[in-house]
Amino acid sequence: MGSFELASLAVPFVSLLICFLAFPSQYLFKHLDPRPLSHNEFIAFNANIAFLLICYVRTVVTDPGRIPKLGNEEKEPGNGDATSPDSSNAEKVARRQRWCRICDSRKPPRSHHCRKCKRCIPKMDHHCPWTGNCVSHRTFPHFFRFVASSVLAMAQLEYFLFIRIAHLWARRNMPMYHGPSATQLGHLFVLSITNTLCLLALSILILRTTWTLLWNVTTIEEWEVERHETLLRRARASGGFLDGPDGMKVRIKRQEFPYDIGIWANISQGMGTWNALAWFWPFSATPTLESGLDYETNGFEDPAIGWPPPDPDRIPRLARNYEDNGCNRDSDDEFTTRREFRKRQAEDLKRWNASYGRTRSSSNATSYSLSVPPTTVPAGGTDSSPTPLVKRRQPFHKRYDAEALKSNDTSNPDLFIDGDGEGEEAWRNTEGERLQDFGVDEEAEFYDEDEISLAELLRRRRQEAKTK
Repeated sequence: MGSFELASLAVPFVSLLICFLAFPSQYLFKHLDPRPLSHNEFIAFNANIAFLLICYVRTVVTDPGRIPKLGNEEKEPGNGDATSPDSSNAEKVARRQRWCRICDSRKPPRSHHCRKCKRCIPKMDHHCPWTGNCVSHRTFPHFFRFVASSVLAMAQLEYFLFIRIAHLWARRNMPMYHGPSATQLGHLFVLSITNTLCLLALSILILRTTWTLLWNVTTIEEWEVERHETLLRRARASGGFLDGPDGMKVRIKRQEFPYDIGIWANISQGMGTWNALAWFWPFSATPTLESGLDYETNGFEDPAIGWPPPDPDRIPRLARNYEDNGCNRDSDDEFTTRREFRKRQAEDLKRWNASYGRTRSSSNATSYSLSVPPTTVPAGGTDSSPTPLVKRRQPFHKRYDAEALKSNDTSNPDLFIDGDGEGEEAWRNTEGERLQDFGVDEEAEFYDEDEISLAELLRRRRQEAKTK
């Protein structure tokens, strides 16, 4: 039996909250002065309730999308039509691609690996705990309509409550038997407090969601924009460069957000259609997965650069080549000693990689990027399958204080974190948010390979097929 999670109660709780605000309130209004709801008020309010219930159900049950893996039908660049000027793949081949080592699949632009859904989600905005689902390219239109209709319905209810509370306040000096009962007053009080708080929270949410829709930016991309600004400030103090793993120097320059293509086009892309009437229709079709795998850009930057911008702390450590190349020979004896030492290192590395590869293959992943040994289970443990570690970098301020950035010694323990603890992946924006708060798998997202060519993706796919 699986462990119980409190998050599993979120959807039933929201459903009960909607029912509490929508239906008992109408019964209460029949017994409160100055009057029950009029016929038009009754129809309009219940129509809005039906609208938001439909949108909520579609937000909960709609699949946020699955990234298709590279198929055998995709041709290697340099063979056949892949190099033809008329080929539809020509532009894709020239672009840089991202790779998810957990899904063992490419990551299209704007996709992220969700730690709740346990897969990469196209144009992931965030994982919403109140719907138990990701807000993505496919679910965003339903989510937006649900939040908008909820705000409208609660605004109607707030108006109805205000009329009756104002009437009670005007008659506050009348005898009690002329007013409502204690039960009705208690119901009115709880209803007013609950509706006001929910209306305030969702009003803020709909304003922010509308802003992201108008500018075609997700909440994760807002975080990435602020992260980019932080890296620019850091780079100014280092001559425009920041240090990456293994002594790598990464040039940091300002990069414009590429997906803001105009307000009308932004809304049309976010809502999945150019038909403005369909934006407000609860039964509008869900956007197709194919439309969420590639996005138009504004042309301010080279399309080959991609988004997010280069981040030295998001670059995984490269596997090291321990083969001797005949360099640094001071004497034959010293060379022999070094060669034997390198040979032992290579043998150890092969054993680590073999164990790491077996571990990841069970979860449909490969060990191409990280030369990190797996963790070991303490004595007396029952788990025989080690879990691979990601070589995480220390937070920037700790590395800076330790002057680790001034050294090219990548074995410096001040650069990396082993085991528990928060590394640079725990960086927070000015609102105190980190990637984990949006439902993103931080280790998968922060330390994945963000810039590899399609040819490399295909090479890895062929290599994986040969080993099976």
